[in-house]
Parts: sequence; structure tokens; C-alpha cells
Amino acid sequence: MTQGKECSQESNHWFGEEIPPGTSRNVSLAVGESYSGMTLQIQIHIRRAAAEGPILFVTAALHGDEINGCGAIRHIIQDNSLQLERGTLLLVPVLNLPAFDRHSRYLPDRRDLNRSFPGDAKGSLASRMAHTIFHELVTHCDYGIDLHTAAVRRTNYPTVRGDLSNPDVKKLAHAFGTEIILNTKGPRNSFRREACKAGCPTIIMEGGEVWKLEPVIVETAVRGIKNVLRDLRMISDPTEHPRYQITLEHSKWIRAEHGGFLDFHIRPGDIVEKNQPLATNTTILGEPQGTLLAPFNGVVIGMSSLPAVSPGEPVCNLGKLPSQYNPAKLKTLRTTDESLEQRVLDELGTSVLVIEPSTES
Repeated sequence: MTQGKECSQESNHWFGEEIPPGTSRNVSLAVGESYSGMTLQIQIHIRRAAAEGPILFVTAALHGDEINGCGAIRHIIQDNSLQLERGTLLLVPVLNLPAFDRHSRYLPDRRDLNRSFPGDAKGSLASRMAHTIFHELVTHCDYGIDLHTAAVRRTNYPTVRGDLSNPDVKKLAHAFGTEIILNTKGPRNSFRREACKAGCPTIIMEGGEVWKLEPVIVETAVRGIKNVLRDLRMISDPTEHPRYQITLEHSKWIRAEHGGFLDFHIRPGDIVEKNQPLATNTTILGEPQGTLLAPFNGVVIGMSSLPAVSPGEPVCNLGKLPSQYNPAKLKTLRTTDESLEQRVLDELGTSVLVIEPSTES
């Protein structure tokens, strides 16, 4: 990976603390005040190698209810066997503390912190927090990983997302090691998009549901973080990758045509073929009202975990497979061993009731 922006580690001062090379310390960063006037401080674990090298941040809970990433970062912090050989690792389990305290995606001012970067020191609560985080954390780092889950009442199969037109982002995305990579810049004023614009290549991982620590999602994130550290030559642990990686350029939300109760025919992560049944809409009494079919060969990268829908509500997010990939072959590759990917597929499938589609004409 190109080390064009790699920072010098000559300075031992981080967030007001002296942290010499070869040491670790927990520090805090003041990002605002509560309604009672108490200082809001996000907690950061800094681990430094004796040798100079890249500076990587890993963050979670940018949306306060998305805590799978918190579990992954806490696991890394508590892993005493992880020894950095060069560089500095900044680990932030909870980035959006006010939203985390409220078990909410949003800040108390109802704004989305992940649409507020790079921020404004004189702006709204969200904008002021974003400004502090961006200028105190992002601008001092060479690379970034931001961990997310699906929104409320949805679940995501683990995917990495990044602007693959940036060579360093592309390298990070492939190094992380998920089966599915989505080529997206991210929304305007989002954390990772603005970090990339500022010269800090950043990717996100999406996986699982809100308000949960799902073991297979935590394991996927931990594996990915270590893979990136290995790719940056910050550790020497072996990399662990899935049997294949696919880059998706397009995805589409499949939406309900009728109000009613869904019989799901797919799980998060399923590979589907064109015209394969995805879900059947039924009345409360179980009478079929229509079946949603896959418009193309794809992979279920996200779906609703709530079977009750109104017309137009999202049912599943289907990533379009490039033409060179055969769905049947991909399914075979995935089921030939007890891989992490297969365990993710099995465990995420327990969040929805999957029913075989009817064969009646």
C-alpha cells in the first residue's frame, strides 16, 4: 500500500497525554457538553509500536445504536497477544457518545452525526462534534476503518464499502477480507467520504443489527482489522480471507407491493438467481397476495427483519452480481467447508423466519 501520507511518530503527545513509542494508554477527547453542563468525552485506546509506521484509526458507534463494532474494538483492546511491530493504532469503541447513551442512531438535536463532517466549530451540536472528531482524530491518521450495522429493524450481511477509485481505499477494502465489497463513495458529508477527501483513505464495514453484539459479526470485524494491520505491515499475523471476493457496482432495494405479512424465502447473504422468489406477501390470515422475484442474479446484502410491511417499504437490498459470476458455483464454494462466512450466513438467518416458496401455480 502506498505510504504517501504516512506520518512521523516523532511527537509523543496525543490528546494532551505523553505516549512514547512502544507504550499504550487510554485517553479521552472532549467533544461537547451535556444538558447538565458536564463535559462529554469519548474514550480512545492508543497503542504504539517502538518503530515508526502508519497511523490507523478504528471507530465504532458513529450511530449510537450500532454496537457490533464496539464489541470488535473492545476485543482488539483486550487482546494482549496483538503486538504492533510498527506504527500507531487508535481504537475508539464509541464515537458518538450522546447517541450511545440514548440507545439512539441520532444525536439529541435529532441530527445524524454521519452527515455532518467535516463539521463547523460554530455550527450545530452535530457539526461541532464532527469538527472536533475530524480535526483531532482523522487529520492525524493515515488510514481509517469505521464499523457499522444495518439501521433499526434491518440486518446486513458483512460487507466492506469504499470509494474504489482511490487506490489506497481499494487496497484497504480487499485487505479487510469480506466476501462482498461495494464500490460507493458514501453519502455527502459522511465520515468516510470526508476522511478520504482529507487524504486519510477510509473504509466502512456494515454487518448485523442494531443493539446487539453478534458473535459472528464481531469475529468478522476482528479478523478484518487484523488483516488490514497485516497488510500495512503493522503486525505479522497471517491473513485470513474468504474463498472468493466480489466487487459490486450496483445494488437495489426490493420493495413491497402490498401491505401485509411477509413470508421470507431468503436470508442475509444468500446468493440468488434471476426470478428466484425473495418473499411472498400474505394477509394476516396467510392468504398470498403476490411474490417478489429477484430482478437479476445477486446477493442479499441486507434485508428487513420485520415481516409486517406497507406498500413501498424495503424488503431486501440486493447487490447485482457481475456477469462473470455463476450463482450456483458461488453457492458451492461457500458450502464446502465450515468457513466463517458459512457460520455468518447460518447465524444471521436465525433473525428471520425463512419459508420455502409455494410451488402452486
